[in-house]
Amino acid sequence: MLLKLLSLLILSFIALSSILFFFIACIIYALTAAFDKRRLWLHYFTCAWASLYLIIVPHWQVRRLGLQHIDKKQAYVIVSNHQSGLDILLSFALFIPFKWVSKIEMFKVPFVGWNMWLNQYIGLKRGDKHSIKNMLQQAEKHLKQGSSVYLFPEGSRSADGKLKPFKLGAFSLAKHAEVAILPIAIHGTAEALPKKSLQLTGHHPIYIQVLPAISAQQVAQMDEQSLASHTQQIIAKALTQTPST
Repeated sequence: MLLKLLSLLILSFIALSSILFFFIACIIYALTAAFDKRRLWLHYFTCAWASLYLIIVPHWQVRRLGLQHIDKKQAYVIVSNHQSGLDILLSFALFIPFKWVSKIEMFKVPFVGWNMWLNQYIGLKRGDKHSIKNMLQQAEKHLKQGSSVYLFPEGSRSADGKLKPFKLGAFSLAKHAEVAILPIAIHGTAEALPKKSLQLTGHHPIYIQVLPAISAQQVAQMDEQSLASHTQQIIAKALTQTPST
């Protein structure tokens, strides 16, 4: 009963605060859009916005690992496993410049989705070839401008927490744009906030673990399928081990 009440309070805070934070985002956009073409100021504000929700939940012990593997001056195709809606908040806690690839429906969510549009994140209509082509074009443009692109290559959240086969889009993008791939392993979110649930489930350690990048040279030497399988194996191995600094 206590967890249900706490969940309701946190959801109410998220809903109400999102209105305020969106209007702050609009002000940042208005003040910086003319000179900040990559929307870095707005993106870093969004990182702080999302991170606040991780901080206020006492049941989540969040740790960021492997940050030394990130070169903020380099643009990556970032890929990670996807266990929970909580993964999205967790990714923002890295505080690195990236553009999300997200299903188009998310951009229609009041305040949060509108902020995604302001940030120039990339919408994707699943199964639509034209949308996929447009997504790849937009993603490559952002990579050339210096912003990483973040995708969940499983396509959707895993129902049982097990890693699903990786789709080839992210790896086709990395090869075509000639950039490195940054694999990320997310631990513990499936237990902390299960799929299709908005209720807390007790105390859980949560980790976002940045793994060593697959260099652009390695990307160029492998075909898309081999690259997808190789990246999946790297993340799968990390998920079977206890995260450490």
